[in-house]
Amino acid sequence: MATALGWSESKLSRIETAHTGITETDLDRLLTLYGVRVEDRGRLRDLAKRGRARAWWTQYRSFVTDPYDEYLALEGEAISISQWEAQVMPGLLQTGEYARAVIETGAGIGDDEVVERRVNVRMDRQRVFTREPPATLRVVLDEGVLLRAVGGREVLARQLTRLYDATVQPGVEVQILPFASGAHAGLTESFLVLEFPDGTRNPVVHSEGLTGGHFRVKPEDIEVYRDAFDDLRERALSKEESRTVIAETRDRLTR
Repeated sequence: MATALGWSESKLSRIETAHTGITETDLDRLLTLYGVRVEDRGRLRDLAKRGRARAWWTQYRSFVTDPYDEYLALEGEAISISQWEAQVMPGLLQTGEYARAVIETGAGIGDDEVVERRVNVRMDRQRVFTREPPATLRVVLDEGVLLRAVGGREVLARQLTRLYDATVQPGVEVQILPFASGAHAGLTESFLVLEFPDGTRNPVVHSEGLTGGHFRVKPEDIEVYRDAFDDLRERALSKEESRTVIAETRDRLTR
């Protein structure tokens, strides 16, 4: 195969094992060698383009765990993310200083370089909103997250400003679940549902634990989490009411 393409064996191996991306020119050569029909080539070129766009995190692989690496790949491919969060701000909406406080507290890392790299990963993840096509994000956030002083009052106040700004960001929907809502379907864990372009892959549910993330892919499991998210949205404040609560909470912190 490598000889027919005029490549080295190592180049072909790196492409096959996803350690490097593939250029449009090299892809065309592969498609010709495999005899792929012209009508099928557009879809494969589109997949390769999306794959190149998703590969931004490869520079950080030595600083993250394998489950997190897998999550980055899925998030980079998702077109819709529905997230319930009861403890901290969603990573896609965090400020750098808030992210640092979360990472330094929860990861048990003594290496400043590793902390810095993981903060950079979290910030770079937010490019899902500027890629083509951009991802959409629907968040239901427990009211307690607005009050938990991660990083201190000033850090939290700036984080709430970021969250407030996100409520008018295209493709982002934020709702607050108030304490008064009582018992609900998300009491046992925070989670998110990742949806992908038609014809690519089935939805995936991800939940985070102390020792890493957990993925669920069974259709019956996906439906349980979708139903739970729908229940949370129904119990949560409207988008407009949520904006008001976020602003009022921030203002109290800055008085």
